[in-house]
Amino acid sequence: MKTVEFLQYTLQPGTGNGFHQVMLNISVPLHQAAGIDVVTHGQSEHDPDSYLLVRAFGGPEQRVQSLNEFYQSDAWRKGPREEIINSISVSVMSVMSMESATIDALRQTLYTPKPDRA
Repeated sequence: MKTVEFLQYTLQPGTGNGFHQVMLNISVPLHQAAGIDVVTHGQSEHDPDSYLLVRAFGGPEQRVQSLNEFYQSDAWRKGPREEIINSISVSVMSVMSMESATIDALRQTLYTPKPDRA
């Protein structure tokens, strides 16, 4: 079993496409460089200003430690932090345990902007 964190963001109106580009090109690579498993992320099909980020960790303690280190790093603080935080209106988090097979199935779901939104 792994600890999986679901973050659902309601973004400021009109920021979804830009937010996705920052996540795709800057934030997710920073997560990965820090050893954080980004399972999937992207815009919701119902609203480009609604966003999902799913991260997996070895356990609850590793989640806390990894996120503390990540959010205190210069790469985050001097990187996309301000732009990301300023884009988020509401953030809702759920954390649960999941089997690896379920996580791997979620991994197949990368949300991307539809051509008419990009």
